[in-house]
Amino acid sequence: MSSYYDDLETRSVDARAASLAKALPEQIALARGLPGYAGALSDVDPARVADLAALARLPVLRKSALVSAQGAAAPFGGYAARPAHGFAHVFQSPGPIYEPGGAGHDWWRLGRFLHACGIGQGDIVQNCFGYHLTPAGMIFENGARAVGAAVLPAGTGQTELQARAARDLGVTAYAGTPDYLKLVLEKADTLGLELAITRAAVSGGALFPSLRDWYTDRGIACRQCYATADLGMIAYESAAMEGMISDERVIIEIVTPGTGNPVTPGEVGEVVVTTLNPDYPLIRFATGDLSAVLPGVSPCGRSNLRIRGWMGRADQTAKIKGMFVRPEQVAALVARHPEIDRARVIVSRDGEMDVMTVRLETLSGDPARYAGTIADVLKLKGAVELVKPGSLPRDGIVIEDQRVYD
Repeated sequence: MSSYYDDLETRSVDARAASLAKALPEQIALARGLPGYAGALSDVDPARVADLAALARLPVLRKSALVSAQGAAAPFGGYAARPAHGFAHVFQSPGPIYEPGGAGHDWWRLGRFLHACGIGQGDIVQNCFGYHLTPAGMIFENGARAVGAAVLPAGTGQTELQARAARDLGVTAYAGTPDYLKLVLEKADTLGLELAITRAAVSGGALFPSLRDWYTDRGIACRQCYATADLGMIAYESAAMEGMISDERVIIEIVTPGTGNPVTPGEVGEVVVTTLNPDYPLIRFATGDLSAVLPGVSPCGRSNLRIRGWMGRADQTAKIKGMFVRPEQVAALVARHPEIDRARVIVSRDGEMDVMTVRLETLSGDPARYAGTIADVLKLKGAVELVKPGSLPRDGIVIEDQRVYD
């Protein structure tokens, strides 16, 4: 098996920039013609959106807006390039939110990840992701087909049957959530069954170091990818085990939560993804997840952008004194005053009362000048603390909830 899925993985910086300069305007032009983008992109010249700087000036699409759009224009809200009957599959995720799915070669792009896991022809993959309504099972099956592996569509549950099938069929690889494989292996131990699984491709949950070590001790190489129902694969681990490498058909940005503004490289922020899938061209789609860019190139030789993996949720909405405060409101507060570098809302308790403190990075020395804006934008009154620029943590948190409920 080749070390790389294709030549795209080892492109030079110049080759990537040239490819982006061609592919991005084409994708923007495609999206601009769809009803869902009628307002957001109507005044955009696609030819001028040929690099990351230009992309960063476009509006962010949030899942809440996608859900609302789907309510008004079912099932895909005007964001898909085909009608529902033009896709191989239509899925429903919690929300509910509907996603299209294709059956073409590596439509979800999971083949790249499975190849990096060492899975290919001659393997049988026990796919323990769900196949009903939600797309995870089909996403991984499509990827397995792309690398020539056979699939046992096992789904979830019935652990004893899963263990026996793995033994009887000679299953060599697992796909599923990080923790479910452990249950299958322990059940096999109880039944005295020897399994041949040596590789695991996981997603959909946290892969704790202790669990990865447990698999390693049993001779199983376990790697994870970052994928969503809307976008397909976003990033994946390689044998180097240093962060996650961006897929070749998405563009990853890290922005300040609640905004579309890119953070300083290395700083934690919200993951925003533009997919180059012409069937479902999501532009600057906010995942709600936090991560950060890793500097340099992976030791495995893959040259694309790397991120640190999942680092928490960017949706830090908090209910304070009966009112919801959202990251977008904090961003609007900063935008009202050019002299403010950034803000952080801290929620605590004083007895049985909620307390809101707003810390502002600014050289200004007059907290009172911001009280009116805070009340207007956040719809609440709170204490104002002014701190020097650079004082607030660069951890992606804009609403810090310190309340503890016994």
